[in-house]
Amino acid sequence: MRAAGSSERREDTPRPLRPANEEQRSAPEEHLSATEEPRAAAFFDLDKTIIATTSATAFSRPFLAGGLITRGDMLRTAYAQFLYLVGGADAEQTERLRARLSAVSTGWDVDQVRAIVSETLHEHIDPVVYAEAVELIGEHHAAGRDVVVVSASGSEVVEPIAALIGADHVVATRLTVEDGRYTGSIDFYCYGENKALAMRELAERESYDLEASYAYSDSITDAPMLEAVGRSVVVNPDRALRRLAEERGWQVARFTHPQPLSERLRPVAPAAAVGGAALALGVGALVWRAVRRRRGA
Repeated sequence: MRAAGSSERREDTPRPLRPANEEQRSAPEEHLSATEEPRAAAFFDLDKTIIATTSATAFSRPFLAGGLITRGDMLRTAYAQFLYLVGGADAEQTERLRARLSAVSTGWDVDQVRAIVSETLHEHIDPVVYAEAVELIGEHHAAGRDVVVVSASGSEVVEPIAALIGADHVVATRLTVEDGRYTGSIDFYCYGENKALAMRELAERESYDLEASYAYSDSITDAPMLEAVGRSVVVNPDRALRRLAEERGWQVARFTHPQPLSERLRPVAPAAAVGGAALALGVGALVWRAVRRRRGA
């Protein structure tokens, strides 16, 4: 992962997306020099925001093949994914998922989990990464902002995905480990208000100005995460989050194009060889126009 604060600053900032409760809103462009611009970050939820599914669903078949879960576990994961797609994840459902995670992971070998994730990452995660998310991540990096993945999934799963998409930091659930195996206890559950708490702690360590930072999520359970920053964007929001976005005037984006990173990188290789810096600077206008075209109503 890129070292925090290692990228160059850029004077222009992304043009805003449209708020949920307005057809259009014009806003003055910000022009802050490298010395004036506050140090900021972009915080991304993982499931249904960066990837078009949940990480639990994406890895269910490899975990089944590795003997970590049963077919019944896999079917229950698929059913939970269906409920998520239909109505979003409310607090009660997410708490049930937390308890399920704790129960099913008890006794798992941590090194085996890491090996399965590493060996199957490109097959099961690469194809479901949203192209729009990748473009936004590139835009934030080009503007000098760190990118942070904030997820309720376990760190052993989240960290490789974050590395795949070029994130700088990871905030994720930490499961208790003894003698190389999960005990069934959870040291830190990265959910709800805990996400906002972890973001504030990271911001203090990295000297981020949260008021100048961005947050992206699809679920009402991430309202504290969105409220922790000055620039909140809801992505493919569930019904409750869309209502909240309308009340708060938060911006809405629609991500609809999962595309393997390998396919996205192949066409730009010649251009990168000639002028990678110019390409990076041009990403901003392209991504924000693309997101505005795909925004929610």
